[in-house]
Amino acid sequence: MAELDANQPNGTPTWIDLGVPDLERAMEFYGAVFGWEFDVGPESMGRYTMCLVRGREVAAIMPNHDEAATEFWWNVYFATDDVAGTTSKAEAAGGHVITPPMDVMDKGRMAILADPVGGQFGLWHGNQHIGARLVNEPNAWLRNDLVTPDPGPARKFYTQVFGFSLDAEGYVGEGDFTFLRRPDGHEIGGVLGDPKAVTSSWGTLFMVDDADAAAQRAAEAGGTAESPYDMPYGRVAELKDPFGAPFSVGAAKA
Repeated sequence: MAELDANQPNGTPTWIDLGVPDLERAMEFYGAVFGWEFDVGPESMGRYTMCLVRGREVAAIMPNHDEAATEFWWNVYFATDDVAGTTSKAEAAGGHVITPPMDVMDKGRMAILADPVGGQFGLWHGNQHIGARLVNEPNAWLRNDLVTPDPGPARKFYTQVFGFSLDAEGYVGEGDFTFLRRPDGHEIGGVLGDPKAVTSSWGTLFMVDDADAAAQRAAEAGGTAESPYDMPYGRVAELKDPFGAPFSVGAAKA
């Protein structure tokens, strides 16, 4: 369990959000799966809605007003103390800018980028909003991993932009996987090379007490759930919400 009250070190995943066609339906679904409570933002903020566990922000959901949109996903934002500077580093390393650096009122400063293999991510420097204030406990966000058919350029990119080191030592799963570590050695996620992957994307994993029960709740609430499976680290289920946005849930081994 970690309660956070300050901006995190550069390169740390610090926030996640999701844009969906129907905010009320999304709140119904994620409330059923995780027991989240919601603080719906005003129209002036696009009804940007905070998802809460014990009154602490763990994620956000917002309406997506693009009627042509057919794909939805959880966005991950990496902490930086210099959004413009990190954006420049990303461009120099072969990434490209989707949303240039901008202020979000008094909440913080952000940008949306894509890495050289197409994985989309955000940058965030918090002011009034630091990002997630509760992580690594049941019904909160646990980790992100980039799944890509072309891991080499992705690994090079993230080491250049954030100064991450690459380390496969200690990984007991299958496949071409490397941990991404901050300069202080802290693990922030990983890159999984998967030749079967059609696109490159950052996956989002939420911690739960019981992966099987969470998968059942997701299916009953109108999402879809693959059969949970065991990994050396615990039990995992891959889910989609009613709009097709993918995410995973994981329960640690007893």
